Amino acid sequence: MKNTIINGDNADVMKQMPDCSIDLVVTSPPYDDLREYGGHSWDFQIVAKELNRILKPGGIIVWVVGDKTENGSETGTSMRQALFFLDNCKLNLHDTMIYQKAGCPFPETTRYYPVWEYMFVFSKGKPKAINLIADHKNNWYGQKTARLHSERQKNGLVIENSSYRIAPNREIKEYGIRDNVWKYSIGRGNTTTDNYAFEHPAMFPYKLAVDHIISWSNPGDIVLDPFAGSGTVLKAAKELNRDYVGIEINPKYFEICKIRVSQEVLQLETKRAASMPQEVGQKDNIEGVETHLTTAQACKPEEPASTH
Repeated sequence: MKNTIINGDNADVMKQMPDCSIDLVVTSPPYDDLREYGGHSWDFQIVAKELNRILKPGGIIVWVVGDKTENGSETGTSMRQALFFLDNCKLNLHDTMIYQKAGCPFPETTRYYPVWEYMFVFSKGKPKAINLIADHKNNWYGQKTARLHSERQKNGLVIENSSYRIAPNREIKEYGIRDNVWKYSIGRGNTTTDNYAFEHPAMFPYKLAVDHIISWSNPGDIVLDPFAGSGTVLKAAKELNRDYVGIEINPKYFEICKIRVSQEVLQLETKRAASMPQEVGQKDNIEGVETHLTTAQACKPEEPASTH
């Protein structure tokens, strides 16, 4: 099952999918009851357990989520969901990232303006694909990374640091790996240029999907969005030469998905290609840190997850 979009309940559809069949999940579930999705409901625990079951060893789930403010308090639903993935699904919380919006949806008078959401990055063991994006402009570009005297010993003596011993003439690169707070402009012309997609009430930026797919998968991998919405993740996966599976229960949004994904994938324009993020392995980090990724072992079927 790949390169397909299914109109149905995501829990029911995923139950038909084989164990350990998905490399990457990028999704954003409905936040509490902030939006109406045609009267459709979903069971978080069932969805989380099914995602865990169908995720390959070394696979990643990117869970983009926020909270409703109700009776003067944020619900904390996003944090409870994160803890469920950790405690019940036994996934690793590989990174707690932030999706920062260039602007806020409404002004606040009693608290600071809400401009961000969580992007929880869960991994099933050690991630098998890491392509960190290096588009952060380094202020110290061209200077040497090493310092002759910078490590103080217990006896008080200062010696050269490890970088100096390994590569004394190494220079800081022009661009380094970005941090884990990602800022995007939102709204028409920013979230997407596909105007008809705004029939969906709560899209995240196309660029956000692109950046996560680049970071946590390789060409040919299968990317799943169980809350496909307007098809943002599916379109990004197709353009990046990944296979995709989308599940969307709302018939109206399902039709939007089909239109967006069926569009011919065009060659990236020169201007756009220049603006696409550079992806690097951990070994290319200016700090010289190397990550040794091992091939995921064969997946053994799990006991069926109990549901409540």
